[in-house]
Amino acid sequence: MTSLNSHGLRFAFGTLTVLPVRVTRWDRGTARTGMMCAPLAGLVVGILAAVPGVLSLLLGSGPLLAAVASAAVPAVLTRGLHLDGLADTADGLGSGRPADDALRIMKQSDIGPFGVITLLFVLLAQVAVLDQLYGQSWARGAVAAAVAAVTARLALTLASRQGVPAARPEGLGAAVAGTVTVRAAVAVGAVAVAACAGAGALFGRYGALHHALAALAALGAAQLLLRHCVRRFGGVTGDVFGALAETAATAALVVLALG
Repeated sequence: MTSLNSHGLRFAFGTLTVLPVRVTRWDRGTARTGMMCAPLAGLVVGILAAVPGVLSLLLGSGPLLAAVASAAVPAVLTRGLHLDGLADTADGLGSGRPADDALRIMKQSDIGPFGVITLLFVLLAQVAVLDQLYGQSWARGAVAAAVAAVTARLALTLASRQGVPAARPEGLGAAVAGTVTVRAAVAVGAVAVAACAGAGALFGRYGALHHALAALAALGAAQLLLRHCVRRFGGVTGDVFGALAETAATAALVVLALG
């Protein structure tokens, strides 16, 4: 079990980040443990995203530059794969084509108009919220960056649960689809949402509730997208996983900007 946990952590960090972690096993058991560890990888990404934002403020920059820095780090740490997946999924959904044709469009290397528009508004929303929160305090911006990153990877854990099929027989989607039991997914989700609430508790009782609701709302948005993608494509792909992560992160941030 210890060995499996070690390989699972390697799987989580090796497939979801560019951190120098070598994936030494690629089987269903490792994939299951890896996807259960996905929120932990998100926590590391979130902390690393918060660092340049906070440093920018301490060095005298405005909140907008801090927001851009924090929004850029997750893209760098994933080689832009989640953003690319978001754009490809938007092109596939926006094409209105049957599943096979839509999947073919998603595999193409170029980005269509639906993908460009989606990327534009998603990144604008993320920067706008972080600008607002960094403008309130460095702590609010930093916590928001971490909560968004954790929630984004938690959406991947839930999308890997049993009952969610893969749209293709190959790729990351096929490797992780259906690997996590529903009970394990719920348990990981409960722990991650509780952690988000704990981070929000730094700002008082309402802060804990606000951050927990942000995580839950983000997961709800990701689940709606997941259901639509399964219905349209017949299952999940690596691109769909990227779209789920960016959707959850953006939704969490938007909720944190409200109230």
